[in-house]
Amino acid sequence: MARPIRQITAEIVQNWKKPYFLAVPYLEAMAVIDTTSDMYHALDGKSIVLAFLDRAQTWRGPIAERIKSELLELLD
Repeated sequence: MARPIRQITAEIVQNWKKPYFLAVPYLEAMAVIDTTSDMYHALDGKSIVLAFLDRAQTWRGPIAERIKSELLELLD
């Protein structure tokens, strides 16, 4: 069973100490949604996760790769 997006986001925040500034608004949105079909203002969760992944390219390492893969699985 997939973890809620807000739970995944908590792990991201713990591990990515200085996130890229353009990723921050999407992290904030991901912190309050559970699924890719949830809405945050005018954006659905899928759009939010996609935008985060696009802006998280500088976040690297084994934890980053695992979490990015987990987020990609949620988009299927």
